[in-house]
Amino acid sequence: MNESVRAPGDVTVEGLVAPGYEQVRDAFVGNFTRLGERGAAVAVYHDGRKVVDLWGGTRDGDGGTGDGAAGEGGAGAGPGGEPWRRGTAQIVRSATKGVAATVLLLLHQRGSLDLEAPVATYWPEYKAHGKDATRVRHLLGHRAGVPALDTPLTPEAARDLDRAAAAVAAQAPFWEPGTDHGYHAQTYGFLTGELVRRLTGRTLGSWVAEHMERPLGLDLWIGLPEDEEWRVGRITPLAPPPAANGLRLRPRRDIAAAYADPHSLTSRAFAAVSPEADENTRAHRAAELPAANGIATARGLARFYAALIGDVDGGRRLLTPATLAMARTQESEGPDRVLVARTRFGAGFMLHGPASPLLAEGSFGHPGRGGSLGFADPESGIGFGYVTNGLRKGVTADPRAQALVRAVRGVVGG
Repeated sequence: MNESVRAPGDVTVEGLVAPGYEQVRDAFVGNFTRLGERGAAVAVYHDGRKVVDLWGGTRDGDGGTGDGAAGEGGAGAGPGGEPWRRGTAQIVRSATKGVAATVLLLLHQRGSLDLEAPVATYWPEYKAHGKDATRVRHLLGHRAGVPALDTPLTPEAARDLDRAAAAVAAQAPFWEPGTDHGYHAQTYGFLTGELVRRLTGRTLGSWVAEHMERPLGLDLWIGLPEDEEWRVGRITPLAPPPAANGLRLRPRRDIAAAYADPHSLTSRAFAAVSPEADENTRAHRAAELPAANGIATARGLARFYAALIGDVDGGRRLLTPATLAMARTQESEGPDRVLVARTRFGAGFMLHGPASPLLAEGSFGHPGRGGSLGFADPESGIGFGYVTNGLRKGVTADPRAQALVRAVRGVVGG
């Protein structure tokens, strides 16, 4: 059914909610009324059928006019902002990593890539500084040992695929590859992107467009075409949400200290590209940074994850049962050298756990720093996508995304 819900603060939430999923709508409205959301969308597929498709607020996180023209559909917005439309898309930051991982898994599924092979089999320059034994699966499980660069790349250099690949190939590892794990916040994109170039002669973003975006009808890009620029809302940092019962949740002291120390591996990993790029520019949106700058609608992200685990609208699923099992087989678990907290990774995906709560034990996906989230849960048949233009500090477990996950869990169990 299509419906329009007027929330306090003059925000209209519009879209589709199938019977039984009303609590997801209520949680989405609650993100605006209780958690300070400015503009966002959420979508859910169940057994290949779309059951939730909601959007609301302003397409520009700062309430300004943004850079693009209005798109299809419509939703009322608060004062001073262009409304979030049905076709509005948003940069999803590290949620891009799940898409990049899928490309490598599909190449493996097609017989072009051996996950047990040394990376240098396909990329000879990568063996420098003792990295010759690094396996492809180490890249996917954040075990490669190169989460940072001794000499950070400028945003311009990061957009140059040759320069970025040369930098990560020349980097000495921070630990013996395969022996430990730490989140490769920026370098993950250079690693996966260059492997795809070496194997296919294509960029990772162009491979996604040909083999995933167009065949599946996804609103999802790594390297946004100029004629889709109108879709993208302007992102802006948000203040912390209102305190609950007068208290604010604070990060653990060791985590806070790691982010505050510019010399820590945590800070250096996120500053592998420095200074931080302006994500609201055409140059950044057009670049192919498979760790950080994918652009999607919530519908596109949810449909992508639904297609990993089953048929969607008559289209065939992307992953075979064997590849799906590989995708969510635990590669890494425990204290993360970069994120400091305990993390769990499969083959390129975050797995359900304390650092990134998903729907249930078998769920796999990826959050994006600042809020976005996409995941699949094969046991319940759920594909989920959430995108927002209001960015808050934090890499995982954003309260807005978690409110929506809890609502879905309330519908399907888990």
